[in-house]
Amino acid sequence: MEKAYKNSDFLMSRDARALRILSEYLEPQSRFARYKIADTVVFFGSARALPMEQAEEALANARASGNPGAVASAEQGLRLARHYEDARTLARLMTEWSKSLSRTSRRYIVCSGGGPGIMEAANRGASEGAGISIGLGISLPFEAASNPYITRELGFEFHYFFMRKFWFVYLAKALVVFPGGFGTMDEFFELLTLVQTHKSSKKMPIVLYGKDFWGEVFNFDALLRWGTISPGDLSLFHVADSPEEAFAYLRGELNALYGDKDAEGGSI
Repeated sequence: MEKAYKNSDFLMSRDARALRILSEYLEPQSRFARYKIADTVVFFGSARALPMEQAEEALANARASGNPGAVASAEQGLRLARHYEDARTLARLMTEWSKSLSRTSRRYIVCSGGGPGIMEAANRGASEGAGISIGLGISLPFEAASNPYITRELGFEFHYFFMRKFWFVYLAKALVVFPGGFGTMDEFFELLTLVQTHKSSKKMPIVLYGKDFWGEVFNFDALLRWGTISPGDLSLFHVADSPEEAFAYLRGELNALYGDKDAEGGSI
């Protein structure tokens, strides 16, 4: 006779879906408590961004090939690589500051989606700041495994997008959104909606990183002119264009909101 909780066929069945969902809540909760993670600063952004060195090499190879299409693509990659390096720098600055705080729990820990690109840059910067970082990965058929810079004990792989999003929001005290695609937009707007509607009870500074990108991709003033958002909604986020500017804003906002207090659990 086999115990139900050891029956893998049952655990992977439709009937046990609720158990699988619950496990993606309870297991991360247990691990975060074990490592005294109080809260996080979440980095969103494109999985396609390359480190500057790789992007420069790709451009040199494309030019050598004489293929105009390859050159144009590599030039786009070089623009995105700037944001990889900026995310890396900002994550390092946040980590060094976090380590300087005298708290009983670990505060403002860098957290990413665990994959390549901007996510890798965030975890890499935290590692270069000699700190820990979190990777909330998701199982996808077309994306590489977790990046190598995540703190080993704080790497996760989720099956359910909504449970992954829960952990992004629940621990977050701040959010930085770098240029990205559909996934980045989905995550940003869902979190922005929670803040705007006060379904998230905590104050959360949000940085949109990259003025050129966000100015081209979104016309927030048009939403205001059409009356689909309120004037105050434009103050829900801050646009920054350098790691130092973003860091100064985040540090100032987090100090003003939370000071030296230990974190309390969020609610959504």
